[in-house]
Amino acid sequence: MGNCTQSTQIVEPSWLARPSTVVAPDLLGCTIVRQLADGKLLRGMIVETEAYAPGDPACHAYRRQTPRNEVMFGSAGQVYVYLIYGMYHCLNIVTDRDQVPSAVLIRALQIQCIPPELDPGTSFKRDRLAAGPGKLCKVLQIDRSLNATPLKLGEPLWLEHRSPHLIPEVVQTTRIGLTKGVDLPWRWYLKDCPAVSKL
Repeated sequence: MGNCTQSTQIVEPSWLARPSTVVAPDLLGCTIVRQLADGKLLRGMIVETEAYAPGDPACHAYRRQTPRNEVMFGSAGQVYVYLIYGMYHCLNIVTDRDQVPSAVLIRALQIQCIPPELDPGTSFKRDRLAAGPGKLCKVLQIDRSLNATPLKLGEPLWLEHRSPHLIPEVVQTTRIGLTKGVDLPWRWYLKDCPAVSKL
């Protein structure tokens, strides 16, 4: 399904070295590319994001630096992968300046290209294949082994800018599934997109 070749400009770390609340909406329409060990490529367009930043009680780095969250304190352009409920991985992109703990959670993707054996066969099921942070990590085969990996061409993961012809219609709202920082409007998604995690 779709075109598995590189189609647009690679996102550089300098573009991600901005506050997460600025980067998160800008990531909508960009593409995550996952290169598997056998060379196969999986591609998904980012359709939903959430920002986490210093001073945010829902941020993993809110209290202090720990072995779990230390990658958030590093330079922009790395991935922060963590496990929730003991079974679901979540993919985050580290943003902002070095030592400023900040990241964007990738909540949902519109799958553009996967190997035929992973294709569910119908457009509805394909739309929902990565409609949630745990689901997208499952289909892209992302786990803690990729934590702190740089987003870079030739690495297991990289980012491509959205097409300049794509002008997304974006909805901004509050984040999902939190007990702290629930009033912050730091979730963005593409309007009327069937791949968004919670319609």
